[in-house]
Amino acid sequence: MKTVYLFSGLGADKRVFEFLDFQNLHIKHIDWITPLSNESVEEYARRLSTQITTNNPILLGVSFGGMIALEIAKQISCEKIILISSAETKYDIPFYFRCAGTLHLHKLIPACYFKKVNSLTYWMFGTETKAERYLLSEIIKSTDEQFLKWAIHIIISWENITKLPNRIKIHGTSDRILPSKKANYLIKGGGHFMIVSRAVEISAILQKELA
Repeated sequence: MKTVYLFSGLGADKRVFEFLDFQNLHIKHIDWITPLSNESVEEYARRLSTQITTNNPILLGVSFGGMIALEIAKQISCEKIILISSAETKYDIPFYFRCAGTLHLHKLIPACYFKKVNSLTYWMFGTETKAERYLLSEIIKSTDEQFLKWAIHIIISWENITKLPNRIKIHGTSDRILPSKKANYLIKGGGHFMIVSRAVEISAILQKELA
């Protein structure tokens, strides 16, 4: 039985994966660890990879989790890397986020500000139902502020340009946070939270790729 290692997004929350149907696959959630002071994404990925205990694993990451999965895959041999609503290289990060990183604007904003949830948050993530908005709100509110601040810095200053041949990218055409029209699978109308709202379609793709 294949083991798939799951990397959640910014929130250290596993609930988003509950909507996917993994059928005969063995899944293992990767737990985020506290980043060290001024720790690089490469160093963080190296420490996090100690949770992977199988050879040639399959990594599946959502949003920020996909970026970390890619960084790990650059350090160890992997069968496949599956990205859902995620960036593959620094060029997938919108220019306005990268500019904010260059100017260090994010360092001027208290971490608690990023945890405020409102109608703009729901629109950016593309939540479609009251239940999805509630789940997103709970995930954001429970995110550790220190981890959130570090992760935001990593995202907007990410320098990766490596494209791995064994990566599978699944992306929504209506993703407002990480807009992208290039992917192995484009889900029409899918937003950044489509791992929940379009779980049936994503599950079908996973079964096809991991059969």
